[in-house]
Amino acid sequence: MSGEQELGITESKEHNPGDWYAEVVQKAKLADYAPMGGFIVTRPRGYALWEAIKDNLDGWFKETGAQNAYFPMFIPEGYLEREKDIVEGFDPEVAWVTHGGYDELEERLAVRPTSESIIAPFMAKWVRSYRDLPLRLNQWNSVVRWEATETKPFFRTKEFLWQEGHTAHASESGAWEEMTLRLDQYQRLYEDVLAIPVLRGRKPEHDKFPGADTTTTVEALMPDGKTVQGGTSHYLGQSFADAFDISFVDEDEDERIAHTTSWGLSWRSIGALIMTHSDDQGLVLPPTVAQEQVVIVPIWQEDTKETVLQYASEIAAELQDAGIRVKLDDRDERNPGFKFNEWELKGVPVRLEIGPNEVDDEEVTVVHRPDGETITDDRGDIVESLRDHLDEVYAKLYAAAEENLEENIREASSRNEILGTIGQHGGYVKAPWCGDEACETEVKEQIHAEVVMVPFDEDEEPIGETCAVCGDEAETTAYFAKSY
Repeated sequence: MSGEQELGITESKEHNPGDWYAEVVQKAKLADYAPMGGFIVTRPRGYALWEAIKDNLDGWFKETGAQNAYFPMFIPEGYLEREKDIVEGFDPEVAWVTHGGYDELEERLAVRPTSESIIAPFMAKWVRSYRDLPLRLNQWNSVVRWEATETKPFFRTKEFLWQEGHTAHASESGAWEEMTLRLDQYQRLYEDVLAIPVLRGRKPEHDKFPGADTTTTVEALMPDGKTVQGGTSHYLGQSFADAFDISFVDEDEDERIAHTTSWGLSWRSIGALIMTHSDDQGLVLPPTVAQEQVVIVPIWQEDTKETVLQYASEIAAELQDAGIRVKLDDRDERNPGFKFNEWELKGVPVRLEIGPNEVDDEEVTVVHRPDGETITDDRGDIVESLRDHLDEVYAKLYAAAEENLEENIREASSRNEILGTIGQHGGYVKAPWCGDEACETEVKEQIHAEVVMVPFDEDEEPIGETCAVCGDEAETTAYFAKSY
């Protein structure tokens, strides 16, 4: 990913989704590869997507009591080792700092793979009484996990941007409500901002966050049949509070151990956004996160240039004053066809075409990015008209993603059915499951699919009486899928 490329996507999303995705990321100017393997450089258009996601979540977090803070990116080895499950869960992926300048450090410093081990000691310091609870902290930062996987921008990188929330509560019920609230907000982000419907549930016991009592997830299905873990929210129980002595004096003056949560969403959500909506012409964005919601392309000959540009400029100013993010592309050196292709490649949801005929008739030609639908609108009510068009584009994107999800949830009652269904169709396959990791491993070794989720409602009955893999009594329903 270096240097500027010609316009146009050469790979097919349907037939070669991996190379297609990389080409869209590059040509839409979202990211570039860094010189160190596994890292990327996020370009301004890519970072703008992260800012849009961040702005939405940050507002919701603050409305519900979370406060932003910032903790060091380095964690002393002794801190990391105080919670044994964190050590065991992340040790293969931890990057270590051993020297400061020329001097060897007395204690190694971990580059944070997650921040529970550096935040929990300060929560313990700041919490003394039940009056200090609940304590809700969030930070926006990067983490490093030294995975030995091929770089896939936004999906798989050694360093990635995310938010991580950390809270302490007086009771299990308070912490459980917190965990659910944050999962609700992640679902809201995907469905109301990114136009991606999700499934929600919990991770199986063997795939929980290290040290957690319960890990919940929102899962988004991509058009290529793979699932994306869109965000996770964890009830940590009292394990971290006990390890780091997060205790408080209750109303009866008894000392008690707090219940804690953590929850996080990363820029993997950008990867899901690109993969879900984009097409063989390039990036497709919902208006909620698009840097430019509307692009105006004036079309003129020399004798009509002045009147066309004046008309287009007036419309651009009116839209801008109404809070619509608009770009007037009045470049002389590029013809309209080039501009159409360039803005389609960059994913702008709506294009306005304005030529002499539109000026004479006091109209605008409106083109929707997702499907090329073209509509002629009156100039007079342009602001309300454009708002309706933006809503319609969002609805089109959501409907297509929803159809993909609904058509790709299937059931299976045997191991061979699981393997055959995922092999042929991808998507989610629901099957009764005993809960034993060995049964998941048997599927994973054959087809690289795993249990990505089990129903969140503990009272939900399995869809069959016996495990589809081993034949033992089924405890729950498992959703098998291939994952990003």
